[in-house]
Amino acid sequence: MASSEQKNEKKPHLIIDKNEDNSRIDRVLCRLLGQEKRTLILRLIRKGNVRVNGKRIKPEFRVHEGDSVFLPASLRPHSSEEYTSEQQAQTFTPTIKNLIILYEDDDLLIIDKQAGIVVHGGSGHIVGLVERLKMQLNLPELRLAHRLDRDTSGCLLLAKNLKTLRKLTESFRHRNAHKTYLAWVAGHPYPYAGRMQSKLLKGVTQSGERMVVDSKHGQEAITDLQTILLREHEGWQYSLVALQPHSGRTHQLRVQLQQEGHAILGDPKYAEKVDTKHYKAIKGKGLALHAWRLRFEHPSTGKILECRAPWPKRWAHFKKEV
Repeated sequence: MASSEQKNEKKPHLIIDKNEDNSRIDRVLCRLLGQEKRTLILRLIRKGNVRVNGKRIKPEFRVHEGDSVFLPASLRPHSSEEYTSEQQAQTFTPTIKNLIILYEDDDLLIIDKQAGIVVHGGSGHIVGLVERLKMQLNLPELRLAHRLDRDTSGCLLLAKNLKTLRKLTESFRHRNAHKTYLAWVAGHPYPYAGRMQSKLLKGVTQSGERMVVDSKHGQEAITDLQTILLREHEGWQYSLVALQPHSGRTHQLRVQLQQEGHAILGDPKYAEKVDTKHYKAIKGKGLALHAWRLRFEHPSTGKILECRAPWPKRWAHFKKEV
C-alpha cells in the first residue's frame, strides 16, 4: 500500500498559467470548473480543502503564474494528474462553425451566441464556448464579461485581457452597462409596460431540480418590461416583449415573467405545460429568449458602444407575423 506521502504526491493540482495571473482563486476555479459549482467551491475554500502552495487561503486570495492549487476529490475534473487551465481546454476543442462576430477590437469580442451552446465547461460538458474560442481564435487571455444561459441566444461580451475584464465587471456592477432581451411569452401582459421587482433565491425542489424562487431572503431583482407585439393562435394568446434587467440574478427574467403569469415560451423549468403545448403547435422550439442589444462604455476609449444581435433563425416561423 502506498504511503500517505506517496498518495499526496499523486493527488492532482492545478498549476496557474499566465492567463490567470493575479486573479482571485474563487473566480479562477469558477471559470475552470463552471459557475454552477460556485457554492461548493466557496465552501471548500473556506473549510481549507483548497490550498495554494500548501497553504490555506480565502476566496479573495490572488494567485500568480506557477502557483500550485490543490483540489479536493469533489472538484477534480481528472484523476491523478497535474494540469493547467490551458491543458484542460485542449482536452476537447471542436471548432465552432458559423461563428458570428458582431464586434471586435484589441480589447473586446462580441459574438452572437447560438442557443444550446454552454458558455463554460462543467456539469457534463468538458469545455464551453470560452475555452473553444481561446483555441480557435488564438486568444489565450479571453474571458467572459457576462453570462448567458445555455438556451439563450444573442449578444455575448468577452474581454481579451484581464485589465479590460475588470473594467467591464465594474461597469456591470455599477449598472453602467445596459442589456435588452427579446422574449416570446404566454398571454398578453397588461399594463403593456412596467417594472418587475422581486427578491430571488436559489433553491432545490424535492426531486433535486435547481430552481429560483421569490423569497424575502433573496437578492433584489429589477426588470423593466415593454410589450411589442400581441398575437393569438386558435384562441391562445402570446406576445413579444422587450426586457431590460437592472440586476443580474440567476434566471431573473424567466422567474419574474413566470410570477407575472407570462412565462417565457419553451422554458422547461418555469413554463406551464399547456403553454408549451401551444408553443409547439406554432412550430416553436427551445427557450424563446434572445439577448438582442448590448450598450456600454468602451473600457479603453470611453465611447458608448452598442451592438445588436439579428433575429434568431430559430424564430423564423414568427417572421410572417412580425
